[in-house]
Amino acid sequence: MSYYRHHVFFCTNQREPGADRPSCASCGAADAQAHAKKRIKALGLAGAGEVRVNKAGCLDRCEEGPVLVVYPEGVWYTYVDNSDIDEIIDQHLVGGEPVERLRI
Repeated sequence: MSYYRHHVFFCTNQREPGADRPSCASCGAADAQAHAKKRIKALGLAGAGEVRVNKAGCLDRCEEGPVLVVYPEGVWYTYVDNSDIDEIIDQHLVGGEPVERLRI
């Protein structure tokens, strides 16, 4: 059994200006991760046996970013704003159904 029911990793990698690939950090990834973490805590879903929201370095799907991945399912998402993050939380992390429109 996994320590967390869901473990969410947000790519927050920042590349140097002029890099060949985009950076999730340039798309507001740190703010999105903070929003998700705060919302999970507010819902009472943080901690052992529940949901953990972490920052990650490069997850190597830069051209599809910003990205996050939910384990143990291994579902990859992209997002635009906090309403997309809320939809992932409500539908996938709480409801158990991946958000198909945001999957990559």
